[in-house]
Amino acid sequence: MSTSTIKRLQTELRELEEGAVANCTCGPLSSDDFYRWHATIEGPSGTSFDGGLFELDINIPSSYPFRPPKVKFVTKIFHPNISPNGDICLDILKENWRPVLTIPNVLLSISSLLTDPNPDSPLDVDASHLYLQDREGYEKKVKEY
Repeated sequence: MSTSTIKRLQTELRELEEGAVANCTCGPLSSDDFYRWHATIEGPSGTSFDGGLFELDINIPSSYPFRPPKVKFVTKIFHPNISPNGDICLDILKENWRPVLTIPNVLLSISSLLTDPNPDSPLDVDASHLYLQDREGYEKKVKEY
């Protein structure tokens, strides 16, 4: 990893430690590996995820920030835009990634996705269908997870 990448990640880590993203913790798994991070996001209040604590695995490529991090839910979650194996359908993690984006931006976007799912771009078709057809059933299933 280049010196500039490490400096950038150290800056992003400081921002996270200073509370850049509410209800979230994030950092490297170990002090000698800036490629693998672990994050937790509290379920946003007022949503069906309220009261939940969700763990994420973040793999940062050596080409960061020119390539997006790979982020995956470790905690099982029922959501239209999150696959059963934890993959996330979020444009900034794919085709809309820009080097100006940061890990705090990614975590904020994931938290927003929990608040406002996009059922028109599902990774979990069952969750999307239930979200659109039976909101009460969807809320119940989310709580079961």
